[in-house]
Amino acid sequence: MIYMAVMIKGISVILHVKQKSGMDGFNRPVYTYSTEQVDNVLVSPSSTDDIITSQDLYGKKAVYTLAIPKGDTHIWEDCEVEFFGKIWKTLGFPIEGIEAGIPLDWNKKVMVEAYG
Repeated sequence: MIYMAVMIKGISVILHVKQKSGMDGFNRPVYTYSTEQVDNVLVSPSSTDDIITSQDLYGKKAVYTLAIPKGDTHIWEDCEVEFFGKIWKTLGFPIEGIEAGIPLDWNKKVMVEAYG
């Protein structure tokens, strides 16, 4: 019997990174935005359980779940992600597993909602 290895490969997404750059005249934070490309991100439709959980916790509907590659150091909380020609907003905190305990290339997942 011949076995063929199946290669799973993600897509490139654009992460809109928000960084605090100072304070305005009313003592509120001012932010600057930059974009960074993140390669090999898996994108899958959110499961029914994820959709219900996101609505219960955040009052927002998760549309996709992103699997983030191991070794990624970007901040995925409260940011915008661009893929499939649309902009999406992350929901909540990323869920992260121990890299050594996970056999594939991804150890983090984050849900996104439709945004723009």
